[in-house]
Amino acid sequence: MRRPNAFSGPYLDRAAHLRKDEAFVAQALASASTVVVPVWRSRSLVRRTANGWCAAYLEVSHAHAARVLPAELVMLGQFDGRVYFAADVAGDEPPAILDDAKFEDLRMIGAQLPEQEAGVLAYARGILYWRHRHRFCGVCGAPNVSTSAGHVMKCSNADCATDHFPRIDPAIIVLVTDGERALLGRQATWPAGRYSTIAGFVEPGESLEDAVAREVLEETGVTVLESDYHSSQPWPFPASLMIGYTARASAQSQPRADEELEDVRWFTRAQIAAGEAGLPPPQSVSFRLIEDWYDAGSPTPLRRTPGVQLWGAERR
Repeated sequence: MRRPNAFSGPYLDRAAHLRKDEAFVAQALASASTVVVPVWRSRSLVRRTANGWCAAYLEVSHAHAARVLPAELVMLGQFDGRVYFAADVAGDEPPAILDDAKFEDLRMIGAQLPEQEAGVLAYARGILYWRHRHRFCGVCGAPNVSTSAGHVMKCSNADCATDHFPRIDPAIIVLVTDGERALLGRQATWPAGRYSTIAGFVEPGESLEDAVAREVLEETGVTVLESDYHSSQPWPFPASLMIGYTARASAQSQPRADEELEDVRWFTRAQIAAGEAGLPPPQSVSFRLIEDWYDAGSPTPLRRTPGVQLWGAERR
């Protein structure tokens, strides 16, 4: 089996059957072992140690210092013998919760965290983003109230009483190859030299395979001959599920850019090894797609090739 992509994996028991158990939730909130995962403006609390970055958690008793209301805590589940809750931290400036910790963008440092901690932080970021965007009922406009330990936002209007459940945006991401070359594109807003795989959101009434073929044709002018599922990745930046595919195209295909991409072209393994394309962050499924293709035809793995350029390198 493939190893899980970053931010995913069976690291935590979500304990969905306990979300409506008010006695269990109350007992967990009264326990000294319970963990709170704070998020401020979609940034995660982390600390730097001699071994690199790690997540910084709070005890429930310290949650008040983060300006967290108990009613707004969201139960994430059980992990390592403890119950985890996510907390949305208020304020225009990040509060000084722990002396040796600070709020950082998980997208930038996710690959430098222990895998299980990265998954917990991504889960917290994603669920809190959804709650922030669903404070009002989309049916009647009345305020929503939190139920089921934070996993349901219920309309407060008794005549409506609609339950709103967490939503994610499915998006395909695909590495197109002709066997010896990989098709990569870049957006004009990206740093110079950065390229990535082709991606786009799935539209209503569309299968994943249809979305792969449509997005590749729209953005590059290349016709996909066949496609295969690779792996998926939760990507809470802000609320996506990336569904990775590999696809094959004719070697005679001539790519062209569209209004979304500034440039799109074929790259050989030798060109990637020479650093001609700055590759996506190593924690992304986009990088994983490129890596698996590259490693299948190279005696030296991509991560050990000296000239390869990676975005999202470790910061100190």
